[in-house]
Amino acid sequence: MIATVDRMEGGYAVCEKENGSMVRLPLDKLPADVRAGDILVYADGAYHIDREAAEERRKKIIALQESLWSK
Repeated sequence: MIATVDRMEGGYAVCEKENGSMVRLPLDKLPADVRAGDILVYADGAYHIDREAAEERRKKIIALQESLWSK
């Protein structure tokens, strides 16, 4: 499973899965440094942050915002 962290809420990370559905994952099952915008991958029985994919996503969002604001 791949999911993007939307927000933290009451001991859970609320995440959007690739198919658009939302899932709540317990924070104690995630890396301690997880934050909104991170992309989580479930592999080898644990969740891992895909930092490269998260950074690429952040860059695309910034580029989109800049293109919208410059109009």
